[in-house]
Amino acid sequence: MVLARLANFFSSDTTGNLVDDGRKDKLLTNKHAEVVSNFAVAPVVEMDQMDEVDQEAARPPYIHAMLAGGIGGTTGDMLMHSLDTVKTRQQGDPHMPPKYTSMGNTYYTIWKQEGIRKGLYGGVRPAFFGSFGGTMVFFGTYEWSKRQMIDFGITPSVSYFVAGLIADFAAAPAYVPSEVLKTRLQLQGRYNNPHFNSGYNYRSTIDAIRTIVRTEGASSLYYGFGATLWRDLPFSALQFAFYEEERGMAKRYMGSNNIGLPLEILTAATAGGMAGVLTTPLDVVKTRIQTQHNDVPGSTTKAQTATVPASKRTSSSKPGKPPPSHGRPISTSSPSTTLRTHSAATLHTSSVMTGLRIIYKTEGISGWFRGVGPRAVWTSVQSGTMLVLYQTLLRWFEEHPLAKRRDDELV
Repeated sequence: MVLARLANFFSSDTTGNLVDDGRKDKLLTNKHAEVVSNFAVAPVVEMDQMDEVDQEAARPPYIHAMLAGGIGGTTGDMLMHSLDTVKTRQQGDPHMPPKYTSMGNTYYTIWKQEGIRKGLYGGVRPAFFGSFGGTMVFFGTYEWSKRQMIDFGITPSVSYFVAGLIADFAAAPAYVPSEVLKTRLQLQGRYNNPHFNSGYNYRSTIDAIRTIVRTEGASSLYYGFGATLWRDLPFSALQFAFYEEERGMAKRYMGSNNIGLPLEILTAATAGGMAGVLTTPLDVVKTRIQTQHNDVPGSTTKAQTATVPASKRTSSSKPGKPPPSHGRPISTSSPSTTLRTHSAATLHTSSVMTGLRIIYKTEGISGWFRGVGPRAVWTSVQSGTMLVLYQTLLRWFEEHPLAKRRDDELV
């Protein structure tokens, strides 16, 4: 605003003789007074906040943000689901030394032994529904909380970070059950999998839901809720803090709000990749806690009644449920297995800090960063896809609005 007035001042018809007659001298004096008063009212603050105001000038309707985020997030998740399976297998492999080593070796082994649909894309259905619902809630909450904080006068960089925390906390109830189902089905692979014994053997997603509710209780669908928040809250906060800052730098570099597709991809991918690497230890703990076999959390009486008639149940046990007579001897994650000769550690806790401690003592730093390669690639590509599609769809919705705005308010 100030630069525009200065440009108007120097581009006016006073460029010939600055002082020609009394009238021009008076006009010149008035213009000088106006410019000086503008600088006096908002000297450095306006210059510092120019980029921030520019970034916040166009606020999309919430329905646009939610749909763009939902479509972008789901597309990214579906595109990278096979790599997420590779990461989950590496993190949840109960054997020492692990069966799955490098990212390429794991990808090839799963594809060769189990195929694409049941192997690399196991658990894709719960992943789809959880991703779309969760990202819609996330982006709606993120936009709302970010605007509220910036309007309240909080520094934009802090607003981005805190808005990411709030948004993921609001979205967690929508996607945690799908995360439990997805992770178990990814570890299991195909039904009656002869190549990898995860301890689970579900026929389908529906069978997995029924079996978990019947044998472990409905609350087990939210098992690892705290661990998921421990991973996703800092990830989302770091991802969007990095992204907003990098995008601001790109806008200043280009001198325009339209930074172009290459920079859009670069800023989104690097933000997701950095956040993914930094939160890998929390992702390892989350995977192991969420996939370990549990004795019906919060219901010991149910566990006891299930073991009393064991002789009757062994003969009629359904294939979707591990035989009770075996006492669930192997887990899908190394910290929770009871076969200590094959496992890296034994973990009987839902505490993230305790899990981090146990993994560090038994496996060292490398245990914290199991699957860091696939996670870095997955978060980079997924974040790049999601955020680039998000910005692209917002521009499309601006040209084809689903909702009208009046003074930055939805009507």
